[in-house]
Amino acid sequence: MPRPTAAQFSYGSVTVVFSTLAMLLLSQTSSGLGIAAVCTAALALGLLVAVTVPAPARRRTATGAAVSTPQETRPATEPEGSPRGHVQRTIPAARTSARAGEHSLRR
Repeated sequence: MPRPTAAQFSYGSVTVVFSTLAMLLLSQTSSGLGIAAVCTAALALGLLVAVTVPAPARRRTATGAAVSTPQETRPATEPEGSPRGHVQRTIPAARTSARAGEHSLRR
């Protein structure tokens, strides 16, 4: 599951705060049950807003994946056997460390 972005946190938090204030002022409730209902509704609305904020488009560049180059950056000559207008380059594999699972604190 992807982590929430800063935009999702901020939009959701602002929605909760402002919708809580607005609903409390408009309903003029003073009972504990009414305040709890307003807070629950504001949290649900904030969660809905945070979930519907569009996530930034991520470029899928897995290790060894092929990436198409735009036509403007394509070389003038194309290699034999490649389809016209489509050149692919592979991304080199990432280096892995033998100590990848260890923590970074020194003893």
